[in-house]
Amino acid sequence: MFAFFASFWGKVTASLMSAFISFGVSLGAYIPATTENAENYYDSNIKNVIFLIGDGMGYNHLEKTKLERNVTLTMDTFTIQGSSRTRSLTNDVTDSAAGGTALSCGVRTYNSGVGVYLLDPLDVFIHPINITELCRDNKMLTGVITTDETSGATPASFSAHTTERYKSEDITDDQFRSDINLIWGTENGVATKEMADEYGYEYVTTYNEMMALEEGSKSFAQFTNDLWTLKQSDENNPTLSQMTEKAIDLLDDGENGFFLMVEGAHIDKHSHNNESENMTEATEEFDRAIKIALDYAKEDGNTLVIVTADHETGAITLNDKGEYEFTSDDHSALDVPLRVYGSEKLIKNNETVNNYEIPIRIAYVLGFTEEDFPISEIAA
Repeated sequence: MFAFFASFWGKVTASLMSAFISFGVSLGAYIPATTENAENYYDSNIKNVIFLIGDGMGYNHLEKTKLERNVTLTMDTFTIQGSSRTRSLTNDVTDSAAGGTALSCGVRTYNSGVGVYLLDPLDVFIHPINITELCRDNKMLTGVITTDETSGATPASFSAHTTERYKSEDITDDQFRSDINLIWGTENGVATKEMADEYGYEYVTTYNEMMALEEGSKSFAQFTNDLWTLKQSDENNPTLSQMTEKAIDLLDDGENGFFLMVEGAHIDKHSHNNESENMTEATEEFDRAIKIALDYAKEDGNTLVIVTADHETGAITLNDKGEYEFTSDDHSALDVPLRVYGSEKLIKNNETVNNYEIPIRIAYVLGFTEEDFPISEIAA
């Protein structure tokens, strides 16, 4: 009897979920699409994509960094500059998981969801493809690097699918199964050398091991230091710019091009703690990674570089004394910078787009179609 009711309830649940998803898809047809006609974005010159995400980085993070560190930022030199609207499907203020999902999958989901639909959080029926998977499936080399744990919300959004951002075991399992060429970040206490060996990855824990990697390898890095700064803290831990340079070197010989996501996670972490000096240092190091990417793109001639953020953290405001100060220890709903180099097709100068539009347009610039990477059904 119990088995009968369990089977019956399972069928009812599945039917209800299917109905909900069908409703969602139908609803999407009535939401005006703001990213249409893939051919309008296609740029035959673009072969590679470097997508840099400054976690928590708003406009005033840049102004505060320039003022307090007396520096000029490379990202300010981009001739094409716009803005991204940030929110999740369920909240005006997004978290990094939903923000990352918008930037990777081209869909908006609920806060804490990683690469899943709102109406199918358990991934029972289907999950959205992310831009890394799309490129991988089309024989491009792929990489995801971060100063966060490898299973952190943003890198997870580009390499995994799970109901909850804190499910590190599920995320790590997805990542090892992903066949992404390199996944580098801070150790998460889950990934092990044995797991890496099982899935054909070289297990990397030091700067020297990273630098010794050769083209054609697959690698999974678990660095030990969580204090990512402008300089190496010790011989074991690279900076973000060093990781970026090495990752490009490993990926750039693929005959079908490459896709690389680079996250500067500590802009957000230090903003949550209202740590001005550490935040501006993290922003400057993120900008150094941008310079590595931009210099490569200028020399290569076939590379699209995008810089943006998943959300703003700290609600940094210019006060009466002419100083930029934190007014919050949490995320805000402010628009964030969007900078582009390499193609005039992705955005127009001074254009403001929704966060979920960015990966869709990246796919279209590369020559993929609406069938390959469709517009979100429920994205507004």
